[in-house]
Amino acid sequence: MSNKPGAFTRFANAASQAAGSAPASIAAFAIVLMWAATGPLFGFSETWQLVINTGTTIITFLMVFIIQNSQNRDTRIVQLKLDELIRALAEAENKFVDLEDMSDNELEELHQKFMTLAHGAKEELEDRSKEEKKPRRSSPKAK
Repeated sequence: MSNKPGAFTRFANAASQAAGSAPASIAAFAIVLMWAATGPLFGFSETWQLVINTGTTIITFLMVFIIQNSQNRDTRIVQLKLDELIRALAEAENKFVDLEDMSDNELEELHQKFMTLAHGAKEELEDRSKEEKKPRRSSPKAK
């Protein structure tokens, strides 16, 4: 088994990283400015408009697949890491390892369970905070 991702995965990761970079954003902005600046030269013609529409449509279409591939891979990696943490913790409930296979109703039930736990934890923190803020009685000084 190879530890190296396939060619498309490497390409997709590199492309999505590059597309999300500051230089890529600056380049895209510059292209739009150049296109807008050439509008008067071409009389704002339909062909002039078609150039930017076609270019952005093609780039968007291709980037959807590239970014989705990278996102799917990243999600799978995070899921596997979380599964390993759950498996490694003795107190953890192993039923959480396969949450992605649960129905929406089962996920909602778990969500409500954790919302209840979170609410209880919040109340406990508030109670502790109130206790810590109460003035303490000073003990009589020894004379």
